[in-house]
Formats: sequence, C-alpha cells, structure tokens
Amino acid sequence: MADHDRVTEVPEPVLIDEWQLVPEAWERVRTAVDNDPHGGRFLLAGSAEVAPGLRMHSGAGRIVSMTMRPLSFYEREICAPTVSLAKLLRGKEPDNKGESSVRLVQYTDEILKSGFPGIRALPERERRIQLDSYVSRIVEEELPENGMQVRRPETLRVWMAAYGAATSSDANYTEILNAATAGEPDKPSRTTVNSYRDHLQRLFVLDPLPAWIPTFNPLKRLTKTPKHHLVDPAIAARLVGVGNDGLLNGEGQMVSASTGTWLGSLFESLVTQSVRVYASAADA
Repeated sequence: MADHDRVTEVPEPVLIDEWQLVPEAWERVRTAVDNDPHGGRFLLAGSAEVAPGLRMHSGAGRIVSMTMRPLSFYEREICAPTVSLAKLLRGKEPDNKGESSVRLVQYTDEILKSGFPGIRALPERERRIQLDSYVSRIVEEELPENGMQVRRPETLRVWMAAYGAATSSDANYTEILNAATAGEPDKPSRTTVNSYRDHLQRLFVLDPLPAWIPTFNPLKRLTKTPKHHLVDPAIAARLVGVGNDGLLNGEGQMVSASTGTWLGSLFESLVTQSVRVYASAADA
C-alpha cells in the first residue's frame, strides 16, 4: 500500500483485508476512531495475528476482535433447526426434543466438504486440491511470513496430520509427536513442537477447545487438558488421507486409545465447531 492514509479517506464502511501485512493501517484506523468514535466504520479482516515482536497499539477501547470460524451447520442450510442454543441458555426452551432429518452419510459428507464457503461448493477432486493447497500455503508461506522459520516442512506436515488424528481427544503432545515421527531417531525438540502449536493457533489453523468441568472452579479448570481440534474437521480428514468410504467403513487412525471411531471424533469436531459459533452469537 503506497498511501496508508487512503483507508480513512474513502467512503465508509471500509473493509481492510489481511490488515496484519500492513500494520500501518491499524494505526490509521485507531487515529480515525479517536477522532470519531461511532462504530461500524472499519472492518479489519486477517488470517493471522500480528507477527511476534511488532510493537503497536493494542486497540483497547477502540477495536473489538472477533473470531470468524467456518460456516456452522445452520449457516450451511442443510436442514431447519429445531432447538435454539440461545433459548436453552436463557432457560426458555422447555421442550428441547430436537429433531434432524440429516443422516450419517450426510454428516460424513459435511465433514469432508468443510465449512469454508469458497471450498465446500467445489466438486470433490477440486475440493481436495484446495484443502491440500491450504495446508501447503500454511507451511510454505503463512508461517514464514509470520515469523516462523520452518526448517523441516515435511516434518511439520506430518505433525499436523498426527494432530488431526488426535481430533476431539486430549492426547498429550508427546503422543502426537511420537505418532508423527515413529521410527525416527532425530525428533523435533519440545521447543520446536511448541512453536508449531503456537504459530498454528495464531494462524487460526488449530482451534483447541478449553477444558470444561461442571462446577465453577477456574483454578481446577486450568489443570485440565484442552481437546484438540483443527479449525475445520475437513482439514483433519484431508491431512490423514481418509475419504467418505473410508470414514463410513471405520478407517482412520486415532493417536490415543479411545472408544468409538475416528468418524465419531470428526463428528464431535463438526458439532464443536457449530456450537462454538452459536455460543459466540449468544455471548456464552
């Protein structure tokens, strides 16, 4: 961007995509909001947070951050909803006997289609290519652009596949690393693995679910392990290399011992993805 002031000179509302690549835009927006604080003037969209080490104003009191997850099941318009999470949370859904016309084959199809609007409508082969390209871009471009030097790209890909295989589990990171590097004497260090995890969360690729316990005990909750989820279960399925028939026939490898099937784990991830969208909308 040659003229950073342009973002405050064009008619509002103004959408600035991938703003984190031009941090100067943030400062222009902050100053504009200081001068005129009425809301809804700017939308700053980005596929990552600001690169580590970059000093800039937090935007506190001026800019509100929101996580935009892939399409929920309701947003995919597969079937009409029969239960409202918002009403359940307010105690205004006395008869919560939900019904769904969706069957197992359709749920499996939705897991593989993904909730990314630009991917889900594609034919199956093109969809696979796009998901592969998404992972390649993360490893080869997005991570280096955001401050992480990937010395062994293939090891990172395999680690991501192992993380995907641990979907909906709380397998520890040693188990995931061992699954990713079985038979390899030269394993990545714990520091390297932690860097993988932290950077992939910053890029909104990993979307772990914080632990939950049925009592209000924040200190105890901190001792529990989050459940592993990628931002979309379609990415996990693609990383592991399992398709529709494979999922329905019980194929797929889980990192840690578990009852049930990997299809069940991906279904749980699909449900989790949608519920988090609904919960966010309900301020839960």
